[in-house]
Amino acid sequence: MTSAPPLIVVAGSTATGKTELGIRLAEAISVNGRSVAIISADSRQVYRGMDIATAKVGARDRARVPHHGLDLVDPDEPFSVADFVAHAAGVMETLAATNGVILLVGGTGLYLRAVARGLDTAALPRDPAVRDRLEAELARDGLATLVARLESLAPSRVETIDLRNPRRVVRALEIAEIAGDVALPEPRGYPGPSTWIGLTVDGDEHRRRIVARAAAQFDAGLIEEAERLRDQFDPSLPSFSAIGYREAWAVLDGALTRQQAVDLDARRNVAFAKRQATWFRGEPGITWVDATDRDPLPSAMGSARSVLD
Repeated sequence: MTSAPPLIVVAGSTATGKTELGIRLAEAISVNGRSVAIISADSRQVYRGMDIATAKVGARDRARVPHHGLDLVDPDEPFSVADFVAHAAGVMETLAATNGVILLVGGTGLYLRAVARGLDTAALPRDPAVRDRLEAELARDGLATLVARLESLAPSRVETIDLRNPRRVVRALEIAEIAGDVALPEPRGYPGPSTWIGLTVDGDEHRRRIVARAAAQFDAGLIEEAERLRDQFDPSLPSFSAIGYREAWAVLDGALTRQQAVDLDARRNVAFAKRQATWFRGEPGITWVDATDRDPLPSAMGSARSVLD
């Protein structure tokens, strides 16, 4: 990336209000005529057709602010953090040329760190033959077998990744088989002004929001979306580890009632939110805003001004 526009990161666990804050913040910044774009940092929203379960921003909100990082590949196509960094770099170069501002909004910590901290994604080894073998083993033996091997080969990496995410486990195991228990490369820093804003919500209220969103997604047609995707693609694909699809398929197959599926979806998202919170506690320099019962926009604008002035 030859030049870097001001970067505002909006981070936090699922269902804390990141998407709406990002849009409102972008609209507030653009009032003075400055161009603004949002890059969604969500490892499941890159997949076409996976809309409801991933809480992907809809057409109406995309019309409010230009969005990137969405609908980049089909669920059966590989997509890595390096691919995300390359996509983000192209968007940023375009905005830099117009004195624009980028908002990087999402909950996939590695995506946020790779762009906003400048991780050298090419520094970690890769071998397509090893990757193909591990993907085949995942399909044949299941995720638990690969997790057990990763725990043996690279115990330090086990503490830093989501062990329920098949793609993350396969990539970590690929690195471990080639290079051993190596750490992520040291960040090189973002080559421009940047600030991090993190959203938190009180525990009880956060659980309420997660439960309400799970019910709303099923009401909005999640079961139908899941059925359509299963008709088109192999349901064992790593992309479908996104919470919601297996619960919806269980309803279609008669293994769960609709309410049981909603409850399981919510429980899994509560656990996921805790893992996200653990990741973000390890990120330095985040200005945390409690969005439980007050509008986070004024505090967010205060942080944004530090990179806009």
